[in-house]
Amino acid sequence: MENIKEKFEFEVSSEYEGMRLDKYLSEQIEEATRSYLEKLIDNNFVKVNSKVITKNGRKLKLGEKIEVFIPEEENIDIEPENIPLDVIYENEDFIVINKNYGMVVHPAYGNYSGTLVNALLYYTNNLSSVNGNIRPGIIHRLDKDTSGLILVAKNNFAHAKLASMFIDKTIHKTYLCIVKGNFSEENLSGRIENLIGRDSKDRKKMAVVKENGKVAISNYKVIEQVEGYSLVEVAIETGRTHQIRVHMKSINHVILGDSVYGTEDKNIKRQMLHAYKLEFLNPLDNKEYIFKGKLFDDFIEVAKRLKFNIEKYSWYKNSSLLAKFLNDKKFRMQIHLFLYLTKYMWRKLWIIHYIFMI
Repeated sequence: MENIKEKFEFEVSSEYEGMRLDKYLSEQIEEATRSYLEKLIDNNFVKVNSKVITKNGRKLKLGEKIEVFIPEEENIDIEPENIPLDVIYENEDFIVINKNYGMVVHPAYGNYSGTLVNALLYYTNNLSSVNGNIRPGIIHRLDKDTSGLILVAKNNFAHAKLASMFIDKTIHKTYLCIVKGNFSEENLSGRIENLIGRDSKDRKKMAVVKENGKVAISNYKVIEQVEGYSLVEVAIETGRTHQIRVHMKSINHVILGDSVYGTEDKNIKRQMLHAYKLEFLNPLDNKEYIFKGKLFDDFIEVAKRLKFNIEKYSWYKNSSLLAKFLNDKKFRMQIHLFLYLTKYMWRKLWIIHYIFMI
């Protein structure tokens, strides 16, 4: 096979025995549309036990090994779509978007509509072209059902600079999540450092592995605990696939609503994970930026239902440089001094006014 850009490998477990091949693949490769997967099967890009299979309805047997070959995308034109965006900040070099849950970041696997890229193409004509026409402006990504802040490059120079900062770990990302279970007093904060790679038993998942993985580092801090649940901040030093979800599972605190690494929760639409803060010193203008993205209504609703004090995180609307100033000690001292002097001057004016009235 020529021009293969990606390969997936799966082994059929007991829960999928007897399932149709096309349905099985749609559950394993969630980003792909059913029609795209059927097309792969029809065009000899799927093998079962090393043999090409062209029947979509072929029933699977326990232990069968499946290979899916993803061909290089043809030169596809992605259409701009009028999808509302929560733009936190924008300048001539980059845009900060607060992405809603349920939105795929960029087109892939036959899914060419309704993505963040479709929305960005409608919003602006200025996007970097480093990643081609499939991923214009995209420097990093979030899972479909993870909400929060995404940094988008508007030109190639900015893209190169910002992408190198992600590699150098000088862009700091902090997430907020609700996890199952409570932490002991000695574990209210901690550092998780290990290797993450494909789960040997379920290639759809990632897992902590002993070898053939990539180093993943997460630093967590418990913000609040209620009976059976904890509100946790997680600052990541690396950006591996499903990193926080895998790390929380590894310490027996699965993210609420995460049906892949935990169990399905009927009253929760998606995993309660939100990328709420981005911090970096921008080499393009030598300014420090701190962006905070508001929580979406579903997260706030679940948090309030569980009796968490979520107001601290739910007020942000367009906090960017404002957040920097509010968190800047020198700036706060200047404000206090200004207010004090203003109050002092008003007192003086009232005294003078009183004297003249007499």
